[in-house]
Amino acid sequence: MPRKTVTIRDVALRAGVSVATASRALNGSQVVNAETRDRVLVISEELDFTPSPMARRLSLGRTLTIGVVVMFVTRPQSVERLRGVDARLTASEFDLVIYNVESVQQRDRYLGDLARSHRTDGLLVMSLPPPESITVSRSSPVPIVFIDVHSPSISAMPRVVGDDVSGGALAARHLLDLGHRELAFIGDAVEDPYGFTSSRDRHAGFVGELARSAVVLPPGRVGLAAHGRYEARELARGMLTSDDPPTAIFAASDTQALGVVAAAHETGLRVPDDLSVIGYDDIEAADYVGLTTIRQHLFESGRLGADLLLAEIERPSDQAPAIQLPPELVVRATTASVKGGP
Repeated sequence: MPRKTVTIRDVALRAGVSVATASRALNGSQVVNAETRDRVLVISEELDFTPSPMARRLSLGRTLTIGVVVMFVTRPQSVERLRGVDARLTASEFDLVIYNVESVQQRDRYLGDLARSHRTDGLLVMSLPPPESITVSRSSPVPIVFIDVHSPSISAMPRVVGDDVSGGALAARHLLDLGHRELAFIGDAVEDPYGFTSSRDRHAGFVGELARSAVVLPPGRVGLAAHGRYEARELARGMLTSDDPPTAIFAASDTQALGVVAAAHETGLRVPDDLSVIGYDDIEAADYVGLTTIRQHLFESGRLGADLLLAEIERPSDQAPAIQLPPELVVRATTASVKGGP
């Protein structure tokens, strides 16, 4: 004969308390005195009582879910940030719900609908600046935390950001210190419907640092295309087979840097003997192939973003916290002194 399912009513009856008191005790409410709470917990264990997740959600008045709006979820940068979010939520009661954005229409729908609804208890937005048509504020029905979003429209929102301008400058300084003066940059196309700023800011930091050493980056040494390894490979191949090839290339992401390395091999160049290559992000593959890169602490940004959001759900802060993670140069095997240099 199948065993009868134990309910919270059974626990309350055995403990000699009301169902409401038993529920509060199991939820850790401080309203219940310690002696009663301990008695309810002991009896629930004796009866092998397992609270219904749905009942717990109803008793707390929460969905116990965190929504993450993320662009192109399969990209290595997104995966690493999501790992950080998941690592933080593992120790909490919250489940992770991912909203993958692959079009402008999806972005607008998710940011508009989720910020105004109670489908989640909190929202993390990764690398997606809200469009002008959508107002995001701290008065939204659910708390919102931004990760890797650089936009004046969210200056009053909780956020975790890096410093792409400083990261670009770090890449330039590393190559200059190695004696390189014939440099190139490969990044994302200027026309960007999503409002991404990372490639643009990394280029600005790179050019700014070169200028401080009186080094000019000519227009022919700046290659911009859709984000991807194959696109970067084609741009690099064109530069490397020109009459005036660079001795070093800074790519705005590790994915693009891997395309540059492939182009070097295809054109018979050795990395780093003939060409130095530096990327940005420090994705898992970068370590595997020995790519010199600028680390932007992807995992940590996701973990800290989730931490901020859980704190905002528990108790909204008086002043929106902003955490900045400084970039870090990671030197591996794809950069070396220029031939005939230091």
